[in-house]
Amino acid sequence: MKSSLHKIFFLCFAVGFISCKKTDWQENYREKEKSPFGNYIIFNEAESLFKNQEIEVLQEHFYDYTLFNYDEDSINKKSYVLIKDIGFKQNSEGNKALLEFVKNGNTAFIALNYFRSDFKDALEFTTNSLDKFSYNRVNLKKLSGKFSLKHYHFKDSVYNFERNIRTQYFLEFNKKKTIVLGTTEIGGEQLPNFIKIYHGKGAFYLHINPVVFTNYYLLNDKEDYIEKVFSYLPKNTILWDKHIKNSTYGAKPKAPSIFKFFLKHPTLTWFLGVAFTGLLLFMLFNARRKQRAIPVIAPLKNTTVAFTQTIANLYLSEGDHKNLVDKKIAFFLQKVRSKFLLNTNNLNTDFIGKLALKSGNDLQKTKYLINTIIALNKKTTCSEEELIVLHKMIEKFLNK
Repeated sequence: MKSSLHKIFFLCFAVGFISCKKTDWQENYREKEKSPFGNYIIFNEAESLFKNQEIEVLQEHFYDYTLFNYDEDSINKKSYVLIKDIGFKQNSEGNKALLEFVKNGNTAFIALNYFRSDFKDALEFTTNSLDKFSYNRVNLKKLSGKFSLKHYHFKDSVYNFERNIRTQYFLEFNKKKTIVLGTTEIGGEQLPNFIKIYHGKGAFYLHINPVVFTNYYLLNDKEDYIEKVFSYLPKNTILWDKHIKNSTYGAKPKAPSIFKFFLKHPTLTWFLGVAFTGLLLFMLFNARRKQRAIPVIAPLKNTTVAFTQTIANLYLSEGDHKNLVDKKIAFFLQKVRSKFLLNTNNLNTDFIGKLALKSGNDLQKTKYLINTIIALNKKTTCSEEELIVLHKMIEKFLNK
């Protein structure tokens, strides 16, 4: 695949980038887009990725497809493939259809940055992102990652991705029916970013970094990683979903407007006008108070709180969020030392276990908090949103 990709598409992309005055760095994940973060190459090279497998491209919404074009009793099983930023066109009926599709013995490979909550609830998993507030391309460009695959044939391979790699992973999942297939390195720890979840007779393959499947990385010698990821899928017919249409049958019908019903009948229209006129007159004649207003007695001011607020506002007005983040972390670690009598010099796995046990907090939530603290400590600058998230996490942890 490597040679065919470079020979066929490199010249096309080089000419496209040179001729364009400005490169579009938006993560669009569209199959027709030749921009860096489009899906043009992987879509057009699907036959090279899935050799000797039939590829069927969905021309309708998945829910509509299962209604009219899919036989659940067929012995020819299929592998559904979706690579997008978020499944924004997947409604609740579509999710139910997909779950039933896999339950009958088919397979689904889904790579998204954000999964729907009802989908996560159905498969019993949760996700976490330490860069959930990084939206603009300047911040995304700074995000890199190091990925590995768990299979013993791939265990010696480590893949470095240099940009747009959000620090996100699968936080919680049902270990009885889930296998970790790939990991990402965060704070010195290997955390799952590619998992397999058994569902009925089939299985879901979920990846939380869809950007690695885009044009940019296929043209930067990362096709080996993509080939190995897809090698986990069974040799079924590939059902590629481009998410080009909304469902015609799965959407709930809109409720008719009550005002349209009133306006269709002259008698009801007159009634509506009289009612609104009466209501307006009632408000005009009763606007005056019938009782003298009770004066509000202001409570005594807490000058200590005001002073603290003034100091905090000073940091905020200067935009020095990193300073406040450091102080919040120092405050939290001091609390841990004094309240739980733990040494905070080494925030390792042993420390996380002891802290979770002594504080009464869930182990996964404790790990999430400590990983966040480690990640923020390494940063030179912090955003206001990161400061707010850290504050809420510490407050919730200490109030357990």
